Amino acid sequence: MGDMEIMLEKFRFLTAGESHGKCLTAIIEGLPSGLSIDVDFINSELKRRQQGYGRGDRMKIEADTVEITSGVRFGKTIGSPVTLVINNKDYSNWEKIMSINPDDITDEKTFTEYRPGHADYAGSIKYNHSDLRNVLERSSARKTAIEVAVGAVAKLLLKHYGIEGSSKILQIGQGSTEEEIHNQIDEAKIEGDTLGGKFEVIYTNIPVGLGSYVHWDRGIDGKIAQAVMSIPAIKSVSIGDGDTAYKTTGSNFHDEIFIDNGEIYRKTNHAGGVEGGMTNGEDLVVKAIMKPIPTLRKSLSTVDNVTKEQTTAHFERSDTCAVEACAVVAEAKIACVLANELLLMQPNDYIE
Repeated sequence: MGDMEIMLEKFRFLTAGESHGKCLTAIIEGLPSGLSIDVDFINSELKRRQQGYGRGDRMKIEADTVEITSGVRFGKTIGSPVTLVINNKDYSNWEKIMSINPDDITDEKTFTEYRPGHADYAGSIKYNHSDLRNVLERSSARKTAIEVAVGAVAKLLLKHYGIEGSSKILQIGQGSTEEEIHNQIDEAKIEGDTLGGKFEVIYTNIPVGLGSYVHWDRGIDGKIAQAVMSIPAIKSVSIGDGDTAYKTTGSNFHDEIFIDNGEIYRKTNHAGGVEGGMTNGEDLVVKAIMKPIPTLRKSLSTVDNVTKEQTTAHFERSDTCAVEACAVVAEAKIACVLANELLLMQPNDYIE
């Protein structure tokens, strides 16, 4: 079983930390030695995650930067696990509230009103919590900051092999132009409401054969879908034109194959670079839909976890719209999948 786990997962990571805890941490295993680690690039990716029209006040407090505490020496990986740390600047205001010391127990910031669309209800039952703060702190999208840092490291590996990624917003609410999007976000903010949207992530220069068709859990499209769907508020993921494939016929959808001077090429990429669970050499195109953020000032009906009485949902500081940030997170999560698949094809545990 151990050999199979190694075969299926080479780039592995765990993250830890709460939204208002002391820090967010990640440990990455499986990076080859000799990879140049650009801390400025990682921090620039963290900054991208904090930008976007419609972000909330937390972005004014935090200016996320990463500290690397293991696995890198003189700017290059050495083959051992790499540890990343992002300190939460807001922790100074939450130190007693989030204390690990039982002597510091307090009711401050406790809440018991389920928030529709959040993990509160199911989490309170699964982990037997009456104070929903215990659910909020880890289920919060704040943890995506450390995931972006991990994804930035994965991107550095991809860049070494000439693979580049980017993302763009396709639509937010009913708007598809920048002016329409900004107007809708402004209106939603005034009304105490939130907006979701649709975005696209593209990775270029992908080699043929990442992923596999031999087992159900080896397909790269399945791995990508799971990685992106795991991002808070994502409700739909598709590869290429998969979200509209039902509207056309097979003869129009499938990408015909041509040859010119011995070179195989396509004129279309409806498949989004994936066929049969494997990359086919075309650009990898992933689209996702983010629901409106479920933390909103506009009152939603709910039930109190303790009294079981009808009430209105608890409001925690939040964004009006975070689709641009979500797209950056998706870039990072996809980069981790690609990095793992790429390393599975490499014969050595070092790069030169």
